[in-house]
Amino acid sequence: MTTPLTPAAAWAALKAGNERFVNDAMLHPSQGVDRRSEVESGQSPFAVLFGCSDSRVAAEIIFDRGLGDLFVVRTAGHVIDTTVVGSIEYGVELLGTPLVVVLGHDSCGAVAAATAALTQGAQAPGMVSAVVDRVIPSIVGLTRLGEPIESLAAATLGHEHVKHTVRMLQTYSVILAEAVAQGRCAIVGLEYTLTDGRVRIAEVVGDIGEA
Repeated sequence: MTTPLTPAAAWAALKAGNERFVNDAMLHPSQGVDRRSEVESGQSPFAVLFGCSDSRVAAEIIFDRGLGDLFVVRTAGHVIDTTVVGSIEYGVELLGTPLVVVLGHDSCGAVAAATAALTQGAQAPGMVSAVVDRVIPSIVGLTRLGEPIESLAAATLGHEHVKHTVRMLQTYSVILAEAVAQGRCAIVGLEYTLTDGRVRIAEVVGDIGEA
């Protein structure tokens, strides 16, 4: 497959792949022996995909892509730490990837756990608590709107977490901020629906063309 050279072209390729997945018309590109040989000596992915580790949201499948197309970074609840930011910067700065995607989804266990921690004082076991602690800042800010967390729908909380993650990436990373400012890269936050398999835009930083 030809690697898109601009953020808009990269987004168009991802959007087209997701449409194929939604409509059960997958092409399964870049998944054969020839492609395996082609990428043996190097990689030039057209998108960095930072998503939740949820087993139901596998990036190459839901966007109908294959080997060498996506540079994938995943954590539970798509929470950020320095190694995550460094991995994303690697894709953008060293591999020249023109698009960063933050991929959230509905019915996210990490968002539900963060909500329970805020509203009920529930404690996650072991180091899972570190994941929950990194989700809480995304949703606690909604209290500024004057509504208690308990009254907000899970979809609203998940939506805010995706948007907050996009803003964090741009704020924390000078490399990403400069790449966006120069038009070399864009960041798009997407929400995946488990029922129909479709992704929808939640937040955009930079120019991805027709949304």
